[in-house]
This record gives sequence, structure tokens and C-alpha cells, in this order.
Amino acid sequence: MDRVFPNQWPMAADQQSAASQEFIGLSDITGFLRRYVRTILACLAAALMAAWFYNATTDPVFTATTQILIEPKLPQHLQQGGEVNLSLDTAQVESQIAVMESEKIAAMVIDQLKLVDNPRFNRPHTPTLRERFRKMNASLAEAFGLQESAWLTSLGEYLGLGEPDLPVTLNDYQKSRRTMLIYRNGLDIRRVGVSYAINISFTSLDPKGAAEIANATSEAFVREQIETKAEAAREGGRWLETRLQELRAQMNEAMAEAQEFRSRHDYSVRNEAEEGEENAPTLEELEVTSETYRKMYESFLHAYTNSVSQQSYPVADARVITAATAPLFPSAPKPKLMLAFAAVAGVVLGIGLSFVRHTFDWTIRSPRHIRDILGIECVGELPPTSRWRESGHVDEVVRHPHSRYSHSLRKARTEISLAETNHPIKYLGITAVSNDSPKSSVVSNLATLYSMSGLKTLVIDADVHHPALTSRLLGNGVQEKSCQDPLKLNIVHAPGRPFDLLPSSVVDARNLLGPKTMEAFLSDASYDIVIVDLPTLASGADRLAVSSALDGVVMVAEWGQTHVETLRELVRTLQASRTTILGVLLTKARAMASKSRRHEAGRGMFPRLKSAKRVGASFLGMRG
Repeated sequence: MDRVFPNQWPMAADQQSAASQEFIGLSDITGFLRRYVRTILACLAAALMAAWFYNATTDPVFTATTQILIEPKLPQHLQQGGEVNLSLDTAQVESQIAVMESEKIAAMVIDQLKLVDNPRFNRPHTPTLRERFRKMNASLAEAFGLQESAWLTSLGEYLGLGEPDLPVTLNDYQKSRRTMLIYRNGLDIRRVGVSYAINISFTSLDPKGAAEIANATSEAFVREQIETKAEAAREGGRWLETRLQELRAQMNEAMAEAQEFRSRHDYSVRNEAEEGEENAPTLEELEVTSETYRKMYESFLHAYTNSVSQQSYPVADARVITAATAPLFPSAPKPKLMLAFAAVAGVVLGIGLSFVRHTFDWTIRSPRHIRDILGIECVGELPPTSRWRESGHVDEVVRHPHSRYSHSLRKARTEISLAETNHPIKYLGITAVSNDSPKSSVVSNLATLYSMSGLKTLVIDADVHHPALTSRLLGNGVQEKSCQDPLKLNIVHAPGRPFDLLPSSVVDARNLLGPKTMEAFLSDASYDIVIVDLPTLASGADRLAVSSALDGVVMVAEWGQTHVETLRELVRTLQASRTTILGVLLTKARAMASKSRRHEAGRGMFPRLKSAKRVGASFLGMRG
């Protein structure tokens, strides 16, 4: 029999499908969220739990802030006509901030407040993981009035990597460096906008201590400026004093030489000894030299007077404009902000983890996945029939005829009937990848639907190694009965079902798994539709050779269970035996893609009317 692969619908439907695959629609996003909602919620819950644990086990810290203002001025001895204010650029302000953050200021504050010997100040702000579990254990015991839980303490010791660390004895230098490090970690200095105001903040476990340290830091900076200016004035005064002594000696010497020259009676006429000296100074030169030394002396004497004045009254260029006070509320942790951040981080982490799982997940999840990866159509999707994700009983369409499962299977039957082959589908095969697939349930319910539509239906259980359908419909006792001749006498009516059944024991005994034997049997069978429960790929690829004797085969895949590569191997096996593949029936589908594209199905139905008329006419002919 000549067969073609009927996996292409009309061109209009193909173009619509290709266009819909180029973009990610709202249905794809909602399907992704529905599929991984458990992963996202688990990450969200874990993040909120971590945030709650952090808030419950972190000691509150307090931040006190003081504010100073820098006012640059010219030195008084350089000012003319009153006080002159200068402007500072960003580099100069940053230089002042660097001075405040220096170890010199830190050492002044530490010495003033004796922080080296303060045990509360030297305690670390961030507790270890062991201390957090110990605190959580104590909090739970206090809240519920129970004894402290031993397993929480053990868990904290396990996560804390062993026994608690023994106290280490530190020398004086190590203590000072530890205090210095804690002080600099708690200090925060920032410029207020583009102004000359600077905020000095300090964070500590003690609110009163934080205010004291912030105020001490601002006072130390002002005091350091005064001391620096006084020291500079002292150094300048000492230099000026030395220079004044030198100028005074030089001035006295020049005046003495001029006086000695004037003491001569006739200083306008040189004597014979002076005439021999060409380089001897005149009276005018001596007087000019003496006057020059006198003016220099007076100038340095004035500068020395100003330097001594600055030593007595030093003025700083910075002043405190707001003193720090003990804060009433902790600055950290912030429970609401931490929970909000944890919620956002948990959702982002959940979506990221879901995307990674989606990227590395090679199981069948949607009909579009089947078309894109395997290049074949999906004839339908069957939802789970219960909360435990079962695939339905063998009589699901009879028990619940109006359920989603029954409705979806009816649509799948219609899709199979509309498959474009060169003749109507009379001999239909159903196969799967694994032996634990719901293939037998699909065969039984599909046969029931065909029988309920008025077609005389026969089911052949050709899965001889795993005869699940025969066992569920007839019981295990039928396997031991002997086969009768002719072969059609072995066909029995399925108890409580509207179709007939050829048990797997007869198929095995009469070697109906051979294509020629099966084709000869089907030619003599007087049934409108014959459904063959084929062996699975796990039973062996050679046992699927019988599928070449059928009009078409539908592969059953499980949503989220069937691997793409395994299903591709099944497709290759069927194609190697020149079997007509009608498509894939996706079972246990948690997200029904056909439901979101219902309007597209309505628009794409018109090109299939010709095939529907032809199949309907063939069904009428079979019934006649």
C-alpha cells in the first residue's frame, strides 16, 4: 500500500502557525508561570524565611549624626580692609573629609573616650551563624515557654564548622588596632550636597555611645585644626625670631660703619690711603645699606608680632552647627525593607531558576514543542483526570462523559479522522516510548468513543510483553486459554465495553506481530475501525515493524516525562518501517495550549472542510 506522511495541514494553517511561533505571547508567559509556579513560590518562601531569620537574629544598631560647617578665611596678617571669605573647590572639601577619616582623628577620639577598654564597643555588630542559631533557639523557647531545642543548637554548631572559638588574648597593639578598625567601619562622613556642610555619622549598638562618638569626632576635627594652626604659628615664630636676630646684627653693623665714616672731619676728600682703594664704599652707600637693614628688621618684627598673636588666639575654619543626640529608633535592620527586598529577590531567583530548568528541560511540554523539535503534529492534549495526575481509567469517557478528559479525547479523535492520507483511517495503531505510559487507557477510551459513534470497533492487544489492556479488561486467566481456529473465533467482547477485543495471548500465539500476518488478518476482519495497541519502543524496535500494515500510528507522550530524544528515536523507528505517523497525543498535560488558541482553531477549520466531508462520507460507507 502506498502511503504518505500526513503531517502537513493546508498552507494557510501553516503560515498562521509559523507566524505565531515567532513571538512570545501572553499565553506562553502564563503557561510558563503556571508550569513553574511551585518553583517560584518555593524560592519566594525561602527568601522570606531567610529575611525573617536575619531580622530576628540581628542586633539593632543606631546611627547618630552631627553636622559641621567649613568656613575658609584668609589669615589676619594677609587681610586688608576687613575679613575676606574664600571659596573651596571639591578637592579641598574632599581633603577636609579625608582628614576627618584619618587615623589621627580616630586616635584622638579613641583616647578621649577610652574605647579600647569598652567591651560593648569592641563587640562585633554582625553575629556569627552559630550565635544566630543560639539566639533563635532562645527566642523560640521564650516565646512558647519551652526548653531550648537541642537540634537548633546542634545545627548552629554544625553550620558554624565545629566548636565555638576559644577567646584569644590580644596584646595592647592588637587591641588598639581592633578598636581602630571598628571605629573606622562605623564612621560615615558625607558632604551635604554642594554646600560646605558635612555630616559625621557613627553607627553603634549603643545609641548614647553613637552620639558621644559622633560629637567627639567633630570636636576632635576642630581641635586638630586649632592645634595645627598653633603649631604652624609656633614654627613660624621661631624662624622669625632667629631671622630677627640676624637682621638686628646686620643692621647694627651697617649703622656702625656709617657712623664711623661720618666721624671723620673731611669725609669729602679722600686721603692717600683711600685713594689707593678703588672698592671702598662711600657714605651714601653705607647709609643706604643701613636703611635697608632697618626696614627689613621692622617688617620681620611686625610679622613676628602677628605670629605671637596667632599663637595666643588660634581660630578654626570649622564649627559645629548641629550636635548629635541619641537616636530613638534603630537604623538597621529595617524589617519591612528587608522583607520587601527578599520578596523581590525570591521572585527573581525563582524566575531565573525556572528559566534555567526550562532551558535544560528536554521533555515534551507543549504541542508547539513537538512541531518545532520533531516536525510532526500534535493530534491532541489530554489533561490529568485527578489531583494525582492519573491518565484516566479504561472507561473514563463512560464514567465522566462531560469531563475535560473526554472532551479532549473527542477532539483528538476528530484530528485523527481529519488526517490527510490517501484513504480513510481504518486500521489505527497506538504506541508509546515506555511501558508505564497511559497507552492502554487511551486505546480503551478511544475505542469506546468510536463504538459510541456507531462504528463497529475491534481492539487488538499487540503488546504481548506488557498486556496491560488484556489484563485490565479480561483478567489474567485469559492468557492461559488455547487459541481456536479460525483466528476470528478468538475475538471476545470486552466485558462492559461496546467494542471487541483480541487478547494478547492470541496475538503472540499466531505471530500477528509480523506485518504480513497482521495484514492478512486485517483484510478478513469485518470491522469499521480496528485499533491496535502496539508494543512500546522499550520492548524493542523490531516489534514495531507490524505498524507498517496499518493506515496510521499515533504516538502517546507524557507531559513532562517523555524525553525529546527518546520520542525522536521512536519517530525514526516508525519511519524506517515506512509507517504513516499521524501525530503525537500528549497526555497528563498540565497546561492546555489548545485552550489558549481556541480562536485560532476556529479560523483554521475552514481549510479542513473538504477533508471532513471526505472522511464523513467514508464513515457512512463503512456503516452501510
